[in-house]
Amino acid sequence: LYEIYSFGEQVVVMELEKLKQIGGELIFPKDLFSKVSLLNDTKLLILTLIGLSPVFLFRIVDFFAAFNYLKFYAIALYFSAIWGMFFYYLFKTDQVNFKSTLKIFFGLQILVLLVWSIFMVPGWPIFKIFYQWTDSPSFILRLLGFVLGVGFLEELIKAIPLMLIIRYSKQPVIPQTLVFYGLMSGISFGVFEGVEYQMMVNSKLNYSDAFFMNIARLTSLPFLHAVWTGIAGYYIAFGNLYPKYRLSLYFLAIGLPALIHGVYDVLGWSTYGLIVTLTSVILLMSYLKQGVNFQSKLSK
Repeated sequence: LYEIYSFGEQVVVMELEKLKQIGGELIFPKDLFSKVSLLNDTKLLILTLIGLSPVFLFRIVDFFAAFNYLKFYAIALYFSAIWGMFFYYLFKTDQVNFKSTLKIFFGLQILVLLVWSIFMVPGWPIFKIFYQWTDSPSFILRLLGFVLGVGFLEELIKAIPLMLIIRYSKQPVIPQTLVFYGLMSGISFGVFEGVEYQMMVNSKLNYSDAFFMNIARLTSLPFLHAVWTGIAGYYIAFGNLYPKYRLSLYFLAIGLPALIHGVYDVLGWSTYGLIVTLTSVILLMSYLKQGVNFQSKLSK
């Protein structure tokens, strides 16, 4: 045992000596926590944001333990930030402005809060009947309820920030730019809706169903809202560029996403519902690919 201990001690001493030769600066560089080096390292900032944001957010909201809404909202913000970076990577243009993106993201949530919680728009007579149809045993009435009520109202609300971007922009906004802003508006709505469902509807489900639906409300469902509003942005942009077709294109901007939205709500997570979700993504990408052809068509 003594020989084993002696041998082990020699090995430890030798390895410590090697580490000493390497030098402590290579293990803990002097500028490790330098403010300048940290802020200028884009990869470090992205890696930290994606990997550590949840734990820091939870630590912050612990100070407001009485407000459970903040806990749900914090994690929703985390996922929306990831979606935002993903959309920025795929759809960014030279016109995309970070400040405008933030205004759309948070402004839309304030607008939805006003519409749903203060003005109680879904309860207005013009919408109330359609919302009542969503519980009808008739498939046709349910479809009409979800398309003309839920789909139309939600897609209209999500398109308002895009209309404002078009209205106050000092230069013509290209379709690709408004698609990006549409994606961000849709994600913003998905955050608001997702938190509401997690706190109210999902909490009444059994554990496995609640777990699945909570994940869906943070990932695929906000993504679908984003895609539908991206489609709206595509047509709104072209409507602004070609006033002759503006009314028709604005109708498509709200009507087409509302139709897809309503059909999906009726079909849910069935095989046909999943086909609708895939079709939504294919439509958006197809529109972007044929943008030049569409522009040529409108120019005639």
